[in-house]
Amino acid sequence: MAASPARMAAFRILLRVEREDSFAVELLHSDLLDDLSPTDKNLVTEIVMGVLRWRSALDDMIAHFSFTPFRKLDLEVLTALRIGTYQTAFLDRIPSHAAVNETVELVKQSRKTSAAGLANAVMRKILAQQKSGKRIPSQGTPGKVFAHPDWLVQKWIQRFGEDVALKTCEYDQQIPETILRLSSATDEDTLRGAGVELAPGALMKNARSVVSGDATASELFRSAAIAIQDEGSQLVAALVGEGKRILDCCAAPGGKTSAMARRLPEAEIFAAELHPHRARLLRHMAPQANVRVVTADALQLPFPAEFDRVLADVPCSGTGTLARNPEIKWRLSAEDLKDLQQRQIAILKAAMKHVAPGGRIIYSTCSLETEENEQVIEPALAQNPDFHLIPVKEELQRLQRQGELVWENLDQLVSANFLRTIPGVQRCDGFFTAILEKL
Repeated sequence: MAASPARMAAFRILLRVEREDSFAVELLHSDLLDDLSPTDKNLVTEIVMGVLRWRSALDDMIAHFSFTPFRKLDLEVLTALRIGTYQTAFLDRIPSHAAVNETVELVKQSRKTSAAGLANAVMRKILAQQKSGKRIPSQGTPGKVFAHPDWLVQKWIQRFGEDVALKTCEYDQQIPETILRLSSATDEDTLRGAGVELAPGALMKNARSVVSGDATASELFRSAAIAIQDEGSQLVAALVGEGKRILDCCAAPGGKTSAMARRLPEAEIFAAELHPHRARLLRHMAPQANVRVVTADALQLPFPAEFDRVLADVPCSGTGTLARNPEIKWRLSAEDLKDLQQRQIAILKAAMKHVAPGGRIIYSTCSLETEENEQVIEPALAQNPDFHLIPVKEELQRLQRQGELVWENLDQLVSANFLRTIPGVQRCDGFFTAILEKL
C-alpha cells in the first residue's frame, strides 16, 4: 500500500520547507500539485499549513511517546509523524486507521523502513491519547498553548499587553481570509456571475473577502485586473499617496506596485527588484503599462533624486504574517532582528537619496517588532535632517474622506505617528508604516 498522493505531496512540501527554507504558500501554488484533484489540493494545504502552525505542540506529543530521543529522529520520520499527529489531533474527518497507516507508509517510501515500527508505535499511542480526551495542550505558557516561540510571545506581551498578544497568537493559528483587491465597481458583479461569493472588507473600500468559490479561476484574476492582497498591504499602498513619478525600491512580488498602478494610471512607476526570477514574477503581478520593472539592488539604484514618492517596503522578519507564513516563527531568532535592522537602515538611507524636494518616502514592514520599525526610523531621521515625520493619522483621515478607507476607528490603526495594524485586533496582517517628507 502506497501513501495517498495528497499526503505524499504534503510530505514533500514540508521537507522542502525544512531543508531549503522555502515558503509553503509558494510551494502550495506550484506545479507540485498540478496532478491532484481539487479535494486533494485542499487536503494538502490543510495538512501543510496545520503542521507548520502547530509544529511545537505536535513535536511535544511525538517526543513524549517516542522511544527514540526526539533529536535523533531523521527529518523524514519526524515529518511523517508530524503529518500523522496533526491529522489525528485536528482532523476529525480523517479515519484513525488511515492516519496511522499512511504515516507508516510515508516512512517506508522515504526509505526509512527501519523506523516503520517506531512510527506505528508512536501513532497508536497518540491515537489512544486523543481517544481518552487529552488534546493539544490547553495549559502552560501562551507560547506553548498557541504553538509560538516563547521569546516572541513575551516580546509581544511587553509591547502590546497580554490581551493583544494572545489575540495575535490566536489569529495566527487560524486560516486567514482570502482577500481580493478589486479594480472597478463591476468586478464584484462579474465574480458573482462566475460563482464567487464575496463579503465586504474590513479596512478598504475595494477589498472583498472570498466567502466561497475560486476567484483565481476567473479571467479577472488571470489578467491581473483583480489580485489577492491582504487589506493591510492594500492600506500601505494607498498611504503612498499621489505623485507623477513613483519608485518602489523593494517591489517583488508586486502586490503594492500593482495597487499603486491601478490607483494612479497617469503616474510613471519604477519597480526595482534585485533577483531576476523575482523581477519576472513582479512583471506578471504588475503588468500595467505605467510600470517599469528594473532589476537592481535597492542600495545602488540607478536614479537621481527625482521621485515624488518612494516606497521602501523592506525585507523583514514577517512576524505580522504568521497566519499565512507560519514557518517563519520556527526559523526566526531574537539575534536575527539586529541583522535585519542593519539591512533595513541601509535600504531606507539609500532610498532617501531618490526623493525629490517636497517628496515623500514611505517606509513599511510586515513585522510587529520595534527593532525593525521605530528603531529603523530614528537613526535614519537623525542622519538625514532634511527629512521630517508626517503623522500617519493625517493621511488616514485623507483616505477616509476620499472613501478609500472604511475603517472608522483611526486611533486603533495609529501608534504614535505611525501606522500599526495588528493581527487579531484588525482582520489583516500586521503592518508598520512611517511617512517621511523631504523639506
